[in-house]
Formats: sequence, structure tokens, C-alpha cells
Amino acid sequence: MKVESAGTQDNAAALAQLMEEHRGYSEKLEGLAQTPYLSAEAHLEEVRLKKLKLRVKDEIVGNLPYRFN
Repeated sequence: MKVESAGTQDNAAALAQLMEEHRGYSEKLEGLAQTPYLSAEAHLEEVRLKKLKLRVKDEIVGNLPYRFN
């Protein structure tokens, strides 16, 4: 297994922004989870937020400063 450093200032800033975006999606999902019943519209929003959160997580993993190959 090979470890490479891919960290730069720009990468760190992008990573911080992605983590903030992920946190925001988590907070919105937590708010929806507090609702005992979701309308069809709210359910679609929950699905959309989960997909966005997962996309951002994939981007975070892709921008980590150390990658194992």
C-alpha cells in the first residue's frame, strides 16, 4: 500500500467547505427526522438531502490529504 500526500492550501479550503456543506445537510436531515409524519414533498426533500450529503461525502473522501493506493 502506497501513501501519497496530496494536501495543499486550496485543497484544505475546499475540504473545509465540503465538510461545512455536509454538516448543513446533516442538520437539515435532523430537522426532518423530528417530524413524526413527512408529507410527500418533505419525503422528496429528505431523499434529495441524503443524496446530496452522500455526494459531498464522496467528494470529501476524494479530497483527503492522504490517499492509499
